Amino acid sequence: MGIRPWTRADGAEFAARARESRDLHRPWLFPPTTPEAYAAYLDTLVTDPAKAGFLVCARESGALAGFVNINNIVEGGFRCGALGYGAFAHAAGRGLLREGLDLVLDHAFGELRLHRLEINVQPGNAASIALARRCGFRLEGFSPDFLYIDGAWRDHQRWALTAEMRAARPSGAPRPGAGQRRRT
Repeated sequence: MGIRPWTRADGAEFAARARESRDLHRPWLFPPTTPEAYAAYLDTLVTDPAKAGFLVCARESGALAGFVNINNIVEGGFRCGALGYGAFAHAAGRGLLREGLDLVLDHAFGELRLHRLEINVQPGNAASIALARRCGFRLEGFSPDFLYIDGAWRDHQRWALTAEMRAARPSGAPRPGAGQRRRT
C-alpha cells in the first residue's frame, strides 16, 4: 500500500467506493458519496492549512482502499492534529488501512514535525478502536457529547500517540509498510 494526496481525478472512484461502503461506515462516518460532494470536500481539504489528506491506495494499480486525514493541525508549541480515517468495504479487515495509517503517522511525525496525534472514536466503533490500539495509541479519556454526527451530539473516547511513544516501539518490531517507499 501507499499514500498520496486527494486529487480531483479520484472523485468518481472515491464516491463509488464510499457508496459501496455505506453499511460499513454508518453510523460513524459520512464520506462524500457523489463526485460533486467529493469535489466540495476536496476544496476544503486542500485550501485549509490545518488539514492534510491522504488516500490509501494499492501501489501497482492505484486503486483506492481508504483514506486518512489529519485535521485541526496546530503548529507552534502544541504541534498536534486529529486523525480521521476510513477503509472502503472491499478493503476492510485486510490490514490495508493499517498500512496506510502507518505511512501517514511516519509523515506526520517526520515531515510535518507533529508531536501528538489524536483519534476521537465513538465507543461502539470496535473496528476503529482496534485500529487505534494496533497502531500504539493510548486511551486517554472519555468525552460525553463530543462531536455532532448524524444529527446528534455523540460521546467519544479520546486516543493519542506522541512522537516519543512511536519512537519507543521495541527495536526490530515490524510495522506495515516498513522499508517501503512512501508515495505522497
